[in-house]
Amino acid sequence: MYDRHTAEVPAAAPPTPPTPPTHEPFTIERGSFCIARCGCGWTGPARRSRDRARTDAEDHRAAP
Repeated sequence: MYDRHTAEVPAAAPPTPPTPPTHEPFTIERGSFCIARCGCGWTGPARRSRDRARTDAEDHRAAP
């Protein structure tokens, strides 16, 4: 069987650095409550006011 020489093996692409999670908060509804969540793992408190949950999400988006 033929073995490839190291000069014949194509070079592998360099690994790409992991990208930090972006802040893209969203709201979900659970019964009479609305919860703001984010892709980075952040979760806001459960609110009865959907408007307040959206404000929590926007406040999180603006945070560094």
